[in-house]
Amino acid sequence: MGLLIDGVWHDRWYDTEKSGGRFERQPSRFRDRITADGSSGFPAEAGRYHLIVSLACPWAHRTLIIRRLKKLEEVISLAVVDPIMGDEGWVFAGEGEPVTGVRRLYELYTLACPDYSGRVTVPLLWDRKTGTIVNNESSEIIRFFNREFDAFGERSVDFCPPELLAVIDRINAFVYERINNGVYRCGFATTQQAYEEACRQLFAALDQIEELLSRQRYLVGNRLTEADWRLFTTLVRFDAVYYGHFKCNLRRIADYPHLFGYLRELYQWPGVADTVDFAHIKQHYYRSHRQINPTGIVPLGPVLDLTAPHGRDRLG
Repeated sequence: MGLLIDGVWHDRWYDTEKSGGRFERQPSRFRDRITADGSSGFPAEAGRYHLIVSLACPWAHRTLIIRRLKKLEEVISLAVVDPIMGDEGWVFAGEGEPVTGVRRLYELYTLACPDYSGRVTVPLLWDRKTGTIVNNESSEIIRFFNREFDAFGERSVDFCPPELLAVIDRINAFVYERINNGVYRCGFATTQQAYEEACRQLFAALDQIEELLSRQRYLVGNRLTEADWRLFTTLVRFDAVYYGHFKCNLRRIADYPHLFGYLRELYQWPGVADTVDFAHIKQHYYRSHRQINPTGIVPLGPVLDLTAPHGRDRLG
């Protein structure tokens, strides 16, 4: 779990000393846009862009889901890093990444910016034509996939309709702060106070979402949107890793009847289950975060049945 400083790799854990033990996530640095008309300088083209993900990472998982559901798998190529993050950070198994030839993800960052300083994260969208990183912010990448590639993918599917954008953005902001990033604020906290503060906020947010889902099928009424997929990638990892590994153990998602039914419905959505790899997820968290789990032992459980009937149909 390292970072680059002026283009040089350092194997270094997060420094929480100045933040009172609180984990603070760095903003994504590469923020160019892909547009259908090419006005951004990066036009949507089939075969031009290459997506790099970890199957363990919830942020990267968002991009896999939208790529799958928008039928862009023949349009945007894919590479997957090894699940274990060691002293070289994210790496590619075997002879290296097939498109760029690198073995370490940080080498792509230094190709794009030789003096880059910061964390080396997934997902990453690489431009084959210019040989650079277009974007490494998952929330922006999924919006490119949702709309800008409609000439090549499934245009009838829209997870971010303009008339719902304000509501989606409001829900996304709440879910990101309290839940998506909230589990990391619990797991990476280095003081009791910081951990308890984050944990209470996390479960207060889950309680709110549980109440909302008792009245409506999805986060934005009865329409499945981007907001649901952004929440799903945290929920599907929760009982398997966040509950134990990150000490988010006041309740399991399985203890919330509406959230658990909602999780099962999204998991059973056509094509989605294939994007979930619990082996990668558990191997990464339990074996990569040695500051949290020094032995690297990966638990056998829990036993989760996400294929059981979800019962959400009754809400419309």
